[in-house]
Amino acid sequence: MTTKLTVAQAIARGLKRHGVEFIFAQSLPSAVILACEALGIHQIAYRQENMGGCMADGYARVSGKVSVVAAQNGPAATLLVAPLAEAFKASVPIVALVQEVERNQADRNAFQEIDHTAVFASCSKWTRKLITADRVHDYLDAAFIAAASGRPGPAVLLLPADVLREEVPAFVEPRKAGLGYWPLDRLQPSRALLDEVATQIANAEHPVVMVGGGAVSLQASEAVAKLQEMAHLPVFTTNMGKGAVAETHTLSCGVLGALVGPTALGKQTLPIYSDADLIVQIGTRNNQNGTDNWRNVSPTAKLVQIDIDPQELGRNYEATRLVGDAASTVEALIEALSRCDLTKRKAQRAAVEQRIAVAWSAFEATRAPLLSDKGPLRPERVMASLQRLIEPEDIIVADASYSSMWVVGQLRSQRAGSRFITPRGLAGLGWGLPLSMGAKLAKPQSRVIALVGDGGFAHSWAELETLTRMNIPVLVIVLNNGILGFQRDAETVKFGSYTTACHFHDVDHAAIARACGCQGWRVSDAAALDGTLAEWMHSPRAALLEVITDPEAHPPLSLFAGTLDKAEG
Repeated sequence: MTTKLTVAQAIARGLKRHGVEFIFAQSLPSAVILACEALGIHQIAYRQENMGGCMADGYARVSGKVSVVAAQNGPAATLLVAPLAEAFKASVPIVALVQEVERNQADRNAFQEIDHTAVFASCSKWTRKLITADRVHDYLDAAFIAAASGRPGPAVLLLPADVLREEVPAFVEPRKAGLGYWPLDRLQPSRALLDEVATQIANAEHPVVMVGGGAVSLQASEAVAKLQEMAHLPVFTTNMGKGAVAETHTLSCGVLGALVGPTALGKQTLPIYSDADLIVQIGTRNNQNGTDNWRNVSPTAKLVQIDIDPQELGRNYEATRLVGDAASTVEALIEALSRCDLTKRKAQRAAVEQRIAVAWSAFEATRAPLLSDKGPLRPERVMASLQRLIEPEDIIVADASYSSMWVVGQLRSQRAGSRFITPRGLAGLGWGLPLSMGAKLAKPQSRVIALVGDGGFAHSWAELETLTRMNIPVLVIVLNNGILGFQRDAETVKFGSYTTACHFHDVDHAAIARACGCQGWRVSDAAALDGTLAEWMHSPRAALLEVITDPEAHPPLSLFAGTLDKAEG
């Protein structure tokens, strides 16, 4: 005899079928969450929906699985817009299950009723409302397919509360397919087109590769690393692409974007990129930050662009179009290159390696004075301490703004596939902590460290309690300079002054952490910094390390060259 299921129970079983282990929620829709917990799907109960959506984002980025977040209708649902917008821009697959008012209450000014389809129109690939019990499997699977296929992104399934209580009709056959991984479909261009591009690479005078956030999965990273070595190609990454290759490799040029100021690695490596006559771009959108206001790409260079989204190919620069997922397409390109004569590439390798080595040495020399133990400590000194302790398996997560720049510009990836997570889709403040929590749940065997500023961290303090309650052993490093750094510095450059919002009252973030049950330290000198970091690395737990840093420090962005950085600009 077939057991009767409610729609909520059918959804829970469907999530289980798709490999879902965690659902980021705050009890609602209650019928769904209760059914999930009955099947062993763990609820990660966030304190606020904005943060819950970011936890789901971090989980999907690291796990390679579609993540699931849930929320109540009305104000709770609207708080999902920001994290889903980040996921939409950053191509991260999330299925959002959003409670809807009961069907007979629609358009009657029901409690917390809002047009959810309109709310999610700008940040979801697919938004549908389940209105009949017999379509539950169809709609759930459609949500996962929308999230994981093509260019990944969010999908929203609206669930009227009364539908969730209905029984699924007996004639509805359960489905069997598991659709909870991404990319769902492996696509690659034609052999003829790949052969054409391979020939261009073999014959170019100064070819380079630029890798973006669409190529940081383990499979894609391995493919890019093989391409780098086999074809003797110098490789750059965008901010989001950091970790795709080992930056210790002799052909790795590090991150290139807006970090091209006097003490930046990019100042030394930009000439290598500018000299390129062929640029192979893998999984990058050619966005403003990744190209320094679209200035880094030489107008004389030919471009080859690999992306799973056809609309991104040629958006900002004319390019040879290779439509496909990064891993499969690069693997196929490697096969095409195996049929080419790469003598020219091999002959030029030593000279290219020497040029890259000189760039790295110049970078190290220019930033050396910034690594002083004298107070107030600069963020570069904090990053140097962290660099000495991290291992390839560790995951480093940054908040938006300066925190992201310190991570991508100061740390050095030790292997292909290392994970450095930055919220660069929309770059919203406050997302460093929740992203790190999702990352830790996705890869519990790795140490996870979140780097945040005191300004951004104020958006997500409450999740320290979640960190303790859910036993998620992440270290949060708060760089406390008492100001909104980028806001002050950018306003100073543009207007010669800055608003009164840029300075904060002194806050003891370590005390807040301890009040939430986390370990909390506050340090201001190099010895205490080094000792505390080493202690946590030896025994990871939910903890916060607050470092009092120099308020005058800023990353070497192009915006500041010749302005704040007058002496060296």
